[in-house]
Amino acid sequence: MPETVWIIALGAIVAGFVQGLSGFAFGLVAMSFWAWTVEPQLAAVLVVFGALTGQVVGAVSVRRGFSLPVVMPFLLGGLAGIPIGTAILPLLDARLFKIMLGLLLVVWCPIMLFSRALPPVRFGGRLADGAAGLVGGIMAGLGGFSGPVPTLWCTLRQMEKDTQRTVIQNFNLATLAVTMATYFATGAVKPEMLPMFAVVAPAMLLPTLLGSRLYIGISEAAFRRIVLGLLTASGAAMLAATLPQLLA
Repeated sequence: MPETVWIIALGAIVAGFVQGLSGFAFGLVAMSFWAWTVEPQLAAVLVVFGALTGQVVGAVSVRRGFSLPVVMPFLLGGLAGIPIGTAILPLLDARLFKIMLGLLLVVWCPIMLFSRALPPVRFGGRLADGAAGLVGGIMAGLGGFSGPVPTLWCTLRQMEKDTQRTVIQNFNLATLAVTMATYFATGAVKPEMLPMFAVVAPAMLLPTLLGSRLYIGISEAAFRRIVLGLLTASGAAMLAATLPQLLA
C-alpha cells in the first residue's frame, strides 16, 4: 500500500501541473502512472476527483469567460454521455482497460502534436460540437477522461487559445462535477477510497496553481510537444507491457 500511495501522489503532482498549464489532460497524465499499479475502478474515481479539483482551481486562477452559444453544444452532448460511461465502468477488465488507454495515448497524442499542420475543420457546426461533447461525456463517466476528444476537436477547428481554454475549462468543470455526483449516487465511490482523496488533493494543489500561472505568461507550444511526446511513449510502453499478457 505505501508504494501505491507514493505512485498516486506522484501521478497527481505531474497531472496537476499539466492540467493547470493546459486546462485538460489530468486523466491521461495521472493514468500513465496509476494504470500500472492502481485497480481500475479506484483509478477512475481518483481521476474524476483530481480532474474536478484541478478544474475548480483553474476556474479561479485562470478566468477565460463563458460564451454560452459556443460551450452549450459541448455541454449538452457531455451530459448525455456521462450515464453511458458510468454504466460501462463496473464492467472494466484491468488488462483491456490498459490496452484501451495505451491505444488512446499513442493515437491521440501524435494527432494533437501535428494538428497545427492540418487545415481547420469547418463542417458539422454545433451538431459536430455536440458529438465531440458526447464522446467526452462517455469518457468522463468511464474514468474522468472528459477532455481529450473535445480538446482534439477544438484543436482541429483551430480555435484561438483562449477560446479553446474557455470551452474545455467549462466543459470539464460541468461534466466532471456531474460524473463525481453520479459516482457517489451509484456507489462507485467506496468508503475505503476516501483516504486516497486526501492524498490526491494536497499533492496536486500547488502544481496546479503553478501550471495555471505559467499558462498566463508563456507559450504552450514547446511544453505541449514535450508532454505529448512523453504521453505517447507512456502509451507505447503500456501496450508493450499489457498485450503479451492478453495474448498469452
